[in-house]
Amino acid sequence: MRILIATDLWLPLRHGVERMLHKLAAELVRQGDKVEVIGPDRFKLARSSFDPSISLAANAVDSIGPMIDGFAPEALHIATEGTVGFAARGWCLKTRHPFTSSYMTKLPEFAQERSGAEPETLYAKLRQFHVPSARVLVPAESIAAELRAKGFRNLQVWPFGVDTELFHPGRRGASDLERPIHLCVARISAEKNLEAFLDLDLPGSKIMIGDGPLLEEYKRAYPGVLFPGTQEGEALARFYADADVFVFPGRTDTFGLVILEALASGLPVAAYPVPGPKDILAGSGAGALDEDLGRAVKAALAVPRERARAHALTFSWAESARRFRELLTPFPHRP
Repeated sequence: MRILIATDLWLPLRHGVERMLHKLAAELVRQGDKVEVIGPDRFKLARSSFDPSISLAANAVDSIGPMIDGFAPEALHIATEGTVGFAARGWCLKTRHPFTSSYMTKLPEFAQERSGAEPETLYAKLRQFHVPSARVLVPAESIAAELRAKGFRNLQVWPFGVDTELFHPGRRGASDLERPIHLCVARISAEKNLEAFLDLDLPGSKIMIGDGPLLEEYKRAYPGVLFPGTQEGEALARFYADADVFVFPGRTDTFGLVILEALASGLPVAAYPVPGPKDILAGSGAGALDEDLGRAVKAALAVPRERARAHALTFSWAESARRFRELLTPFPHRP
C-alpha cells in the first residue's frame, strides 16, 4: 500500500512522536509498503508562539496539494493537529478523500501548563479537527475513554511498539556513577513535570537525558544531576541498560515510548498511576505506580530486571505496523 503520513513533528525536531513515526515508517517499508512522510521540513518555517523551540510550516495549505498528488497515496494518515495536519485535512475534504488521524499529544494540558489556557476550549477545537476522520487512533484505552467522555468519536486503540534489539539488557556495562542510578529521558520542557523527578531526595545518581527550552535553567538549578543532552541509538540504549531504575514523572503523556525503551533494556519503571504509564505497567509487575513518586522509585528498584524485559517483548513494532495498516481507510478506486 502507498501510505502518506502528514505530521508537524518531524526532523530536525527530536520528539517522542517523531521517533515513533520513524519506527512506524521503517517497519511499514520492511513489510512491503511505500511510505511518504510530509513534515514541516518541506515548507517555509515559522517559530511556534506556543513553543519557540518548535518550527511550524508557514505555507502548508498552499503547498501540500502537489506533494500529495505527486506521491499518489492509496491512504492518508494525519498524525498531528498542527499546520501540516490542518493542510492535509483541508486537501482531503476538498478532494473528498477519506483520511484517518491520531491523537498522540495532550495539547490542552500542555497549553494550560504553559499559558494558563482553559483546556476545554482547545478540546473543542481538537474535537472539531477530528470530526471528519474515518478513525481517530489513540495509543491507549485510557486515552480513548477520556476522549469519549469529551465527545470524540470513531476512536480506535493503536499501541506503539519498541525496538527490542536496540534496547537490550546486554548493553549493560560498568558505570563510574554511584548506584543506584536513576534515569529519566524526556524533552526538557514544562509540560513533562520533570521537577517531580529532579526534586526527589534519592541516594546514588540522577541522569536527565534530553534537550528542550528548560535545559540550561535546570543545569543551573540542579548541579548534582548529570545532563548529557540528547542521546540517540546505541548511546541512548547504553544509558538505559546501565541505569537501575527509570523514573517517568509525566502526568499528561498519552503513552510514553520511553517507558517501553526502558523496559526493553531490562530497566524497571517508576511512574504516577495516570493514563499512559498505567496502560503499559498496570498488572505487569514490571514497575511501580504510586502518587508518591519517591515510593514508586523504591518499589521499582526491587523489580527483577528480567521481568521488565519480558513485558517489553509483548510490544512489537511488527504488530503495531500491522494494526496501523488495518485501521487505515483506503482511497476509493477511481478509474
